[in-house]
Amino acid sequence: MIGGGGREHALCLALSNDPSVTAVHCAPGNAGIADLATLHPVAATDPAAVADLADSLDADLVVVGPEGPLVAGVADAVRARGIACFGPSAAAAVLEGSKAFAKDVMAAAGVPTAMARVCDDLDQVAAALDAFGAPYVVKDDGLAAGKGVVVTSDREAALAHAKACAGRVVVEEFLDGPEVSLFALTDGQTVRPLQPAQDFKRVGDGDSGPNTGGMGAYSPLRWAPAGLVEQVTERVLQPTVDEMRRRGTPFAGLLYAGLALTSRGLRVVEFNARFGDPETQVVLALLRNPLGALLLAAATGELDQAEPLTWHSGSAVTVVVASHNYPGTPRTGDPITGLDAANALEGVHVIHAGTARNDAGEVVSAGGRVLCVTATGTDLAEARSRAYAGVAAVTLDGSHHRTDIALAAERGEITVPG
Repeated sequence: MIGGGGREHALCLALSNDPSVTAVHCAPGNAGIADLATLHPVAATDPAAVADLADSLDADLVVVGPEGPLVAGVADAVRARGIACFGPSAAAAVLEGSKAFAKDVMAAAGVPTAMARVCDDLDQVAAALDAFGAPYVVKDDGLAAGKGVVVTSDREAALAHAKACAGRVVVEEFLDGPEVSLFALTDGQTVRPLQPAQDFKRVGDGDSGPNTGGMGAYSPLRWAPAGLVEQVTERVLQPTVDEMRRRGTPFAGLLYAGLALTSRGLRVVEFNARFGDPETQVVLALLRNPLGALLLAAATGELDQAEPLTWHSGSAVTVVVASHNYPGTPRTGDPITGLDAANALEGVHVIHAGTARNDAGEVVSAGGRVLCVTATGTDLAEARSRAYAGVAAVTLDGSHHRTDIALAAERGEITVPG
């Protein structure tokens, strides 16, 4: 496992529960992953170092978690050693690495998405903002760890965000309606969609404050229209995989479609080239299939032979506990207590996202999103109650979290326009 965040901890947890997996190693990992895997101090974005580690371990499968290593070509380096790797090539990962490239692929594949303009200077940005009108949507063209998007009714704030981006930006029309995250495993030809989830990007309750990497998620979506997964597979996922293969850059790994269910129908907000975080925590908590066999089948071109996906009944909710000042410059090094008490609660797993151990052996904060307290229950209300009980058991000085994750869904307040 390559990476060291909450997504990677959730993946390691699922892999460690797969009877066909004999050992899990992780580079670089975190304090929670250390309970499940042997950690190695190798930089996740160093393709040669990762390939050397996989070689030395005689690994059967390498799973690349974050987007940075994928865009850097880690999967290519591993496959060049003859080792199976779950994760797209650097050329295919540009689907996440460039919003403009993704728009081009969607246009060629006939995938429904927001109207957009690719802008190379502020004059072009200003013209695009005026053409689309408020609310304004401005996206950094490159990787931004889920925080490169500004949605605002303030034209000056939209221009300021565009100016702060390193280069090219994409200005889009605003999409109404609820958002959905849908993951799909693919070997470059066969597509196997997972169960939909919904995440919460804004830092504060009621979707207030700036965008973050994600403050919580839940699954499944009882309010989603019937046949949604089949519709997205037919109109979005399969055409995109087919178009990438047609271009000579087949996409094999995890294709993440961020969707908006608008008054004018389904629209793609963005593509990612890896499992989303924190949606992975809730989706994998409900997956019945052994994960290792699925990822290996996708990595070796045999996904069409894999068992059909099956799911546990009930719901899963995850709540992110963030460090002081996140998503600004987060404070790190604060001790975390109550982890054992939270993990002892029924249905609760504390997934580590940004943690480490200090010289005294204490678990301390080591990033902005520190923990993802994840819980399952017979329904959404029980899963929410358990997740927040887990959050209450944990102490981290200066930390904050949203109190309304999945609340609107529990109350039946989410509607799809039209």
